Amino acid sequence: MIQLLRLALAQINVTVGDIPGNAARLIHYLERARAEKANLVLMPELAITGYPPEDLVLRQDFVDANLRALEKVAQATHGLIAIIGFVEREGADIFNAAAVCVDGRLLTTYRKICLPNYSVFDEKRYFRAGGQPLILKLGELRLGLSICEDIWVDGVVESEAQKGAADFIVNISASPYDWQKGDERELLLTSRARNNRVYLAYVNTVGGQDELLFDGRSFIFDPHGQPLLRGEKFQEQFLLHDLEIDTSLTKAAARSPREAGGAMNKAGLTTTESLTLREVSIEMKMPAVPTRSTAPNLAPHLADEEEVFRALTVGTRDYVRKNGFKKVVIGLSGGIDSALTAVIAAEALGNENVVGVLMPSRFNISASTEDALALAQNLGIRAFTIPINEPMTSMENSLAPTFSGREPDITEENLQARIRGMILMALSNKFGWLVLTTSNKSESAVGYATLYGDMAGGFGVLKDVPKTFVYRLANWINRVRFKDNPVIPQRTIDRPPSAELRPNQTDQDSLPPYELLDRIIEAYVEEDRSVTEMVEAGLPREIVRQVVNMIDRAEYKRRQAAPGIKITTRNFGKDRRMPITNRFQP
Repeated sequence: MIQLLRLALAQINVTVGDIPGNAARLIHYLERARAEKANLVLMPELAITGYPPEDLVLRQDFVDANLRALEKVAQATHGLIAIIGFVEREGADIFNAAAVCVDGRLLTTYRKICLPNYSVFDEKRYFRAGGQPLILKLGELRLGLSICEDIWVDGVVESEAQKGAADFIVNISASPYDWQKGDERELLLTSRARNNRVYLAYVNTVGGQDELLFDGRSFIFDPHGQPLLRGEKFQEQFLLHDLEIDTSLTKAAARSPREAGGAMNKAGLTTTESLTLREVSIEMKMPAVPTRSTAPNLAPHLADEEEVFRALTVGTRDYVRKNGFKKVVIGLSGGIDSALTAVIAAEALGNENVVGVLMPSRFNISASTEDALALAQNLGIRAFTIPINEPMTSMENSLAPTFSGREPDITEENLQARIRGMILMALSNKFGWLVLTTSNKSESAVGYATLYGDMAGGFGVLKDVPKTFVYRLANWINRVRFKDNPVIPQRTIDRPPSAELRPNQTDQDSLPPYELLDRIIEAYVEEDRSVTEMVEAGLPREIVRQVVNMIDRAEYKRRQAAPGIKITTRNFGKDRRMPITNRFQP
């Protein structure tokens, strides 16, 4: 039998804790789906509460508000079938769940079976795992439900496809972004559809939440693993697709298990026999004869630089806006990090909402001031100058009696950074501007930043961007994004980077070349390689030991740094949790 399914995927940007606002957003898209004559609407994981709600779910009033909102959303599903993520409660237990709403009422729920508890995830801290895969019967069509991690590990999809004879698997998700995950995710979904001979639809949330970013990129695949729909990255979208499903063919197809099936995985599922299948019938008339079939609609893949630029732009916009700020302020040094931060901020918020502040000292060369002013003019942002020579002299004079007998050292250098941090925070207090810090991942890793100085601020746009990629982004911005009128002065890109806290200073006075430094940081932080493994891979032993010691010693600094957007596979923050007090010597 041929079954037509007009499927709507609501790839939406919700906000953690804004339960009324999230519910209104869901209702808006349900109304749109009804106007477009959709049959089935998929909403992301925990769409009612936002993801991740963290310890908010430990509050009874929060869970109650989420349940009341679900009632209102369910009432808005007249003429529709909708799958909506929410927090379900049973007694003292709470579940990461999907509500199956049909024609204005809540019909049943599905509880997430595989709870991730690694990397940025803490779901076992909050939720109890479900244990029953769910098949929805829509006439001849059999639909299997899953939530995010359920599709990443073996067991749930195989149980629904093989034991439940599902024709179609849907997955509602809140899958965080990193720049290597997109291809991995698409390959995984392709194999799930192909190996289980099912249609597969996947909807992912989009937008920033603290240091996490969700990239959207929703999908539909056919039983051969071919993509029929691929959503955009970092963009809220309402996606429609008509499917012609021949249920007689899908039911006749042999259900071969996925190649990796049977192996132990993160969820602890070893076979589909450990799961008890549940079936629920939906009594709602579905069209028996298709009216049309939608041609594949595939958003293009993005180059690495464009993808990361979009990610940083969306992450910055959402953090600033969702936390109630309108304008940001940035210390403009004439260097590449502050320049890139300013470009991203202007793109995210509009140039009228970005303020640059030049704070020259006796050690700044004229090129730095010239380049900072040129950048501000190219971007069309407001900029003003507050010299720090006078407060530097005052502080040096105040400290001179106490410092008597000691030679000037890094203390006096850091005074300059701390005066600049104080100025930026004063502007923040006076005008309500959010201070954007400008340090990158390479500097943060080795502690090449001043605590309470250039680390002072509310959000780190480049916090998880390695210095070598900072250069790639800056060159891409001038060459591609603003090819007709490059905005970053070329001298800013070409000059050796310097903190300019003493005469003729460059970063390489204290650090290895950034190409080598970033290779070591990636191996040690993101891949957990030991010193021995890095040396065996060809990295120089003494520099490896030096960098590893710097990374370990800087943990106390990073713990006090502003949050920033996760871009790499492992960021400093939720992703990598190391003790500050730590005597382990690798």
